[in-house]
Amino acid sequence: MEQEMEKELKTILIVDDEPSIRDLLRYNLEREGYRIIEASDGMEGVNMALEQKPDIMLLDIMLPKLDGLSVCKRVKNSLNIPIIMLTAKAEEIDTILGLELGADDYITKPFSVRELAARVKANLRKIEVVSTNEKSSDLSNEEKKKKDSKIIVGDLELDLDKFEVKVRGEIIDLTLREFEVLKFLASQPEQVVTRETLLEKVWGYEYFGDIRTVDVTVRRIREKIEKDTSIPKILITKRGVGYYIASN
Repeated sequence: MEQEMEKELKTILIVDDEPSIRDLLRYNLEREGYRIIEASDGMEGVNMALEQKPDIMLLDIMLPKLDGLSVCKRVKNSLNIPIIMLTAKAEEIDTILGLELGADDYITKPFSVRELAARVKANLRKIEVVSTNEKSSDLSNEEKKKKDSKIIVGDLELDLDKFEVKVRGEIIDLTLREFEVLKFLASQPEQVVTRETLLEKVWGYEYFGDIRTVDVTVRRIREKIEKDTSIPKILITKRGVGYYIASN
């Protein structure tokens, strides 16, 4: 019975070289009902992730043996799990989210344990939704035809079943988070969406005071879908308000 309960618990891998941080996270996240495993350096973190296949990973950037960004890239090449980067510098957000590493989220030290728990919960919920969508691919052909699985707005086409984006017929390689942002905006063309709304609806948590994660993600999307990022034609900024997808 005890083994069955342990299997049902979501496993969090914490990779941080500071014992005090690991102890703090372990104590609070175990109270939230998670199973915790730990690694104190980058190489150990990669090995533990690949061997134990946790449900989510909390990953420090500054690590001995192998830095957190390299760990993120290696793990994402093999496992489709959410990774939340832990950083001591707010300026590092551009590096975390700007590179093609696959990090899903970030949080800056010192952080509120309540906020971190909310981020963990939101990222786990998001991956469960994706898994449910993938399982729905077992529907019969007739049911699939009834399902509206594409969004087409101007030159932009999203295939919701394949998690695929095309711009002017060309397939664009987006991360899951970038896809989700684009899908949310494209589902309501010409409708301006605030950064706070995107944080809540796409990232899955309430506005905690740092919305740059949205701006960086939007910038990365533009670099992939726009001909000229200085004069965007698809993903438009409404200055001081938010973003929207142009319908033509």
